[in-house]
Amino acid sequence: MRHVIALDVGGTGMKAALVGDDGALLHRARRATGRERGPDAVVENILGFAAELRAHGIEQYGEPAAAAGLAVPGIVDEERGIAAYAANLGWKDVPLRALLAERLGVPVALGHDVRTGGLAEGRIGAGRGADRFLFVPLGTGIAGAIGLDGRVEAGAHGFAGEIGHIVVRPGGTPCPCGQRGCLERYASASAVSEAWATAQGRPGADAADCATAVAAGDPDAVRVWREAVDALADGLVTALTLLDPRTLIIGGGLAEAGEVLFQPLRDAVRQRVTFQKLPAIVPAALGDSAGCLGAGLLARDLLNHTNRTEVTP
Repeated sequence: MRHVIALDVGGTGMKAALVGDDGALLHRARRATGRERGPDAVVENILGFAAELRAHGIEQYGEPAAAAGLAVPGIVDEERGIAAYAANLGWKDVPLRALLAERLGVPVALGHDVRTGGLAEGRIGAGRGADRFLFVPLGTGIAGAIGLDGRVEAGAHGFAGEIGHIVVRPGGTPCPCGQRGCLERYASASAVSEAWATAQGRPGADAADCATAVAAGDPDAVRVWREAVDALADGLVTALTLLDPRTLIIGGGLAEAGEVLFQPLRDAVRQRVTFQKLPAIVPAALGDSAGCLGAGLLARDLLNHTNRTEVTP
């Protein structure tokens, strides 16, 4: 059975799957990145995990994977196949595509984790059927994936979609990127957790606790939540003014609050638009499987492109 390897590397863990030609997940597995042992150990763990998946494919399906897709965080040069920088993993200019291709003996596609997750949401998730979409996961930070006719735009230098660093509060909270007042300092899950913990005087309080308190009508929680939603709406209206997406897909940990987030967010965006067309604002559909599914799509796209090239006169 022809299949591909799909690998999604996070800051602390890796998710993987073997994916069939029909998109079916034939096998799933997880591993730790081992980042506490340093960047070289992380790279070796990725390569070793991929080799295990290759061996499983041979054992179960009688043949090795035909290709592999790898999604990683940080700054990614997809064209050259290089993981340029990832603060959480400590690596810089790692030629991951070449290393993995050498280990597996098959073609490899390398992608940015959020753009790869956006590719999956756009093709087989919440954005399916939309010719233009914007995928925005609200997690530790905020990033974005710009979907155009079944693909995701990386930009000229690989930085397209970095909506988390739109300045929504000029002169506001400092951001590690060097600016002040960036969107992710107000509307990410970590920002809401920090604001709610401060309001409660409880270091362990997080965004999920805040959402529960909002649903219960707690005034402090409502204030913290409203500030985050207002900042998010400001950032999203800037993005939709520039990109004019048909569908706006919101994912990540904060989206797990459901209508506690989506009802006030839709209202806040609607209040801010003037001439712009209001997109459908919907929750992501694939959860934490999006990156892995997207990596599988990258690998299958690689095979399809190779096949087309081979038959072209």
